[in-house]
Amino acid sequence: MAASFAQRPALDRSLGWFSVGLGVAELLAPKTVGRMIGVGDQSTLLRMCGMRELVSGVGLLSGRAPATFAMSRVVGDVMDLALLGASLRSPDSNPTRVAATATAVASVAALDLYASKVDVRSSFAEATQDVPITASLMINSPPEQVYAYWRKLENLPRFMTHLDSVKELDEKTSEWLAHAPGGVKLQWRSEIVEDEPGRFISWNTCPGSQINHCGSVRFESPPGGKGTLLKIEIYYGLPGGPMAAKVGQLISNGPEAMVMEDLRRLKQLIETGEIATTRGQPSGTRSLVGRAFSRSES
Repeated sequence: MAASFAQRPALDRSLGWFSVGLGVAELLAPKTVGRMIGVGDQSTLLRMCGMRELVSGVGLLSGRAPATFAMSRVVGDVMDLALLGASLRSPDSNPTRVAATATAVASVAALDLYASKVDVRSSFAEATQDVPITASLMINSPPEQVYAYWRKLENLPRFMTHLDSVKELDEKTSEWLAHAPGGVKLQWRSEIVEDEPGRFISWNTCPGSQINHCGSVRFESPPGGKGTLLKIEIYYGLPGGPMAAKVGQLISNGPEAMVMEDLRRLKQLIETGEIATTRGQPSGTRSLVGRAFSRSES
């Protein structure tokens, strides 16, 4: 992991200069580039691609938001492959050169995808803990029982869908593995800072982790003494900070909504021993955004 992070600036610079060079060529000599790659005279289209390459390249070389510009290159690679395929319908195209170009683009796309995953991981690790999440839920079970279930950290992936595994290394330290959209895996170590049996747990991620957050969970007896009022508070690092979190809420479930869904699954597990699911049942047509995010998380 450390080696990958150390190599990230050099890789970003290499891809940035490559993107700038290609962008300049497509802008200044689109006909020549078109003949070289076998698509014929597609000057307008190639100039548009050149502008996109320049923006991505300059963004990578600037060192600001590298994950965003690395991902933009991946999206650009997919567009380029689609355009190459479409160009085969043109009588001016050279199928042999188009095929060779597509192979080269696919190779670069693999490198861009690797770079984007490294950049995403490093962006999470470097982000400050300035995005808050708060959630609470009533569970029909005594605080001691809810605490005991949560305190066995290896139970958490049963109701937290983004978690792949949690391994307890000792009484305080644990190792976590999670997945993010786009197939990015995130790994970190967490340390319990405070532990009051039946009442309160707080934690913080350890240095060198691929994600940066801290938080606490309270197990309170509500008025009347029946059940548990579970209160969770988390501060985590997100590339782009609070603004990125607000944008995320517009296109998908926001972090707080995801945490509430996790708590509802916990409630079902503790109260009934299982989680209700709609998998395999008929459902209405989902939105384009919903389907896209569903595919990216699978």
